[in-house]
Amino acid sequence: MRLLQHRVALLSVFVPMAIAITACNQPPAAPPASTAAPAAAAASSETRVERGKMLVIGGGCHDCHTPMKPGPNGAEPDMAKALSGHPESITITAPMKPVGPWSVATNDTNTAWSGPWGVSFAANLTPDKDTGLNMSERNFVIALKTGAHLGTARPILPPMPWPWYGQLGDEALKDIYAYLLTVPALKNQVPAPIPPAGK
Repeated sequence: MRLLQHRVALLSVFVPMAIAITACNQPPAAPPASTAAPAAAAASSETRVERGKMLVIGGGCHDCHTPMKPGPNGAEPDMAKALSGHPESITITAPMKPVGPWSVATNDTNTAWSGPWGVSFAANLTPDKDTGLNMSERNFVIALKTGAHLGTARPILPPMPWPWYGQLGDEALKDIYAYLLTVPALKNQVPAPIPPAGK
């Protein structure tokens, strides 16, 4: 009888331990359904144009390609001229002479910059057929990957941060291009860059 009680006592200790060890050696249960699946589905249903719009906004394209105007709190983007570049009505004929420690300057609309490279003007990125984004999708991608104006010509000048945009994948750049083709076309002839003084 005593031996039986001893065996029952041992079993009461070892059986739960054996069950616990067995449970530890089982393959893990399937993880719960991922909450990322709806987000992934939403992202895949987002159109190229919508993605391009977010890249244009997040990438700060409006900061330079949309002229600024005076507002109640200072300069603000003139969205009636969104992405139309340097206004053709503002004539600049020569680089600014550096003053003190300042070697780079911008105009009131934040669409023209003077620096050691001369004067550069923000391009018209709207799809106006005569004055706007006049390049193919392929050349647009090449321009932002290589820094060649229109994908084939002179270097893109500061302050255009093409080296940063160029690190985006081709699909992201194509999304930007797709969005730019949908914005209102604004006729605005941006002038050619002005070379540095003496050149």
